[in-house]
Amino acid sequence: MLHVITKLVLAPALALTVTGAVLAVEVAPAEAAVATVRVSGKLNVRSAPTGYSSLTRYMRNNQKITVTCRVTGQYVRGKVRRTAQWDRTMLGDWVSHAYVAGNPRLPVCAPPPPPPQPAPPPVVAAPVAVPMGPIAKLTPVQFLAKYGPSAQQSQRDTGVPASVTLAQAILESGWGSSGLTAQHNNFFGMKCFNNNPGSYASGCASWATTECAAGVCYPTTASFRTYPGAAESFRDHGMALKTLARYAPAFQYTNNPNQFAAAVHKGGYATDPLYTDKLVGIMIKYNLYQYDVA
Repeated sequence: MLHVITKLVLAPALALTVTGAVLAVEVAPAEAAVATVRVSGKLNVRSAPTGYSSLTRYMRNNQKITVTCRVTGQYVRGKVRRTAQWDRTMLGDWVSHAYVAGNPRLPVCAPPPPPPQPAPPPVVAAPVAVPMGPIAKLTPVQFLAKYGPSAQQSQRDTGVPASVTLAQAILESGWGSSGLTAQHNNFFGMKCFNNNPGSYASGCASWATTECAAGVCYPTTASFRTYPGAAESFRDHGMALKTLARYAPAFQYTNNPNQFAAAVHKGGYATDPLYTDKLVGIMIKYNLYQYDVA
């Protein structure tokens, strides 16, 4: 008779402590591992390697699941171990390694292929240069090459992981193409309060935006900071996270960017209930962790 084990629920918390499902691993002839779920309930499988991500399916009693590789995701305190490792299944979704009995030697998941590059322009007399300012949408490679150093400098100055800074800049600015960024160098949606631009911005401007409350999002207008250049925007962002008391809990996780992002969201940086999911998804998709400095 199977022991009754409580249902595994990966709730959106900064550190998860859950008793529940355990994956018992049998090593298959191939390099992957076959994991058998032994639960008297349901095991949540996630769309990304965090407990904040949407459910893709439930694993029931004695089903087998094949895991192929591993990544670093949300830190989980599980029944078997405490770890930030998540295992990718053959279907492309994820289970926390904190609930995998045994320790199969999984390879690190290969980073996703870079997005397809546009066709080269026709041959002209002079080569096409990368725009010097955020006027047109840059490719991911161009954006990260241009603003990665600013994010890394912010990490040296403030402790904010460069991967989080870059993910927020990408999400908030649309890879540098939003009107707020193009016209005012505001990469992070930093607002003016009481018409005060703060220490690094040069002024304030009203822009249309979307706010969310109680799970309902609606269009509105807000006052945003304007900057003389991108460097001031990145500096203002890092110093705001470092000095505002509501973000202080995030700095327990300077070596865990996913947890840092979750704590910043919880501190009130954005009203979008999916903000953490979106940031972590961007960090994983573009392997922004490679920009973090020691």
